[in-house]
Amino acid sequence: MSEDVRLVAWVRGRVQGVGFRWFTRAKALEIGGLSGFALNLGDGRVQVVAEGSRAGCEGLLDWLEGDDTPGRVEGVTEIWDTPRGGYEGFAIR
Repeated sequence: MSEDVRLVAWVRGRVQGVGFRWFTRAKALEIGGLSGFALNLGDGRVQVVAEGSRAGCEGLLDWLEGDDTPGRVEGVTEIWDTPRGGYEGFAIR
């Protein structure tokens, strides 16, 4: 049985104005079984919250840290927690 988790990631770099949130949502939907959101922050970062299987969240984090994202990712800070629920699908905020 797969453990469900909550991933909160803050992505630094040139990640606003390049479709980053849209592609993050598309990747979450491609992975499947993830709910949450991607949000532009006032300081130029993008916050990503994803809940679902550990494997799914790790796959999304690997993508966030990889070279296939739009823009230019300079770094990702993440925390792991227990799911809180309350999300329907994966939204762009």
